[in-house]
Amino acid sequence: MQEARGSVQSIDRAVAILRCFDARTPDLGISDLARATGLSTSTVHRLLLAMQENGLVRQTAHKRYAIGPLVVQLAHSGGIPAGLRDAALPVLRALRDDTGETAAVHELLPSGQRVVLDQVESHHQLRRTYTEFGLPVALPLGAPGKALLAFLPFERQQEVLKGPLDQVQPATITDPEVLAEQFAAIRRRGYAMSRTERTPGICSVAAPVFGYSGDVAGCLSVSGPEMRMPVERMEEFGMRVAEGAWSVSELLGATPVARDRSTALAGGR
Repeated sequence: MQEARGSVQSIDRAVAILRCFDARTPDLGISDLARATGLSTSTVHRLLLAMQENGLVRQTAHKRYAIGPLVVQLAHSGGIPAGLRDAALPVLRALRDDTGETAAVHELLPSGQRVVLDQVESHHQLRRTYTEFGLPVALPLGAPGKALLAFLPFERQQEVLKGPLDQVQPATITDPEVLAEQFAAIRRRGYAMSRTERTPGICSVAAPVFGYSGDVAGCLSVSGPEMRMPVERMEEFGMRVAEGAWSVSELLGATPVARDRSTALAGGR
């Protein structure tokens, strides 16, 4: 049992070392790694030797270390999703099977708009079907747009709320104060809801997907006809979509710390 605990501790420490490398610090010395992890230099040195033997790190000039070839090989092997769509598709299938409704993945564009990347359609004869793949959709129309906008930096939200806010359906919300209140609620519960706000007769729930930096990168949604989507069912689906969206976020490298930091900035804190 003691040996098992020691092995797990070694893995934890090796992961802590790997987390020290990023674009700003692509190579580090033993002393740098010891300070960053709180480990002794002797412990760091011992772990680095084992990690180097397994390709997790490599030695560079002046006895410094960098990410090793095994990590790069794994990243390019196809076992790690290449992007948002690849990471989301298995989760979309599970959401469709779990809820019975159409599940989709949406990507946030640099322009501040969003696009539908892909969908897994409901088996119901009457169902939500996306047809505008790749076509930009303005924020904050519908649950997917609100799920994205609620987690953007506070200043960006304020720019959007200053308008113009288009009234595309009778139920479209164009009051900036109401939208701001909704954004705060979305951040608290982790998902957005909309009822016929963008498409007639369609209700949706959506939850954000975060990238490795912690910034919102896209979202997942479940949507269906209003007749099958009472508020209680939407709330139940919202929690499931939020769980699925976070599993996609983790595949993209997001961490709770980075996510929470971005969420705080979205709230103006």
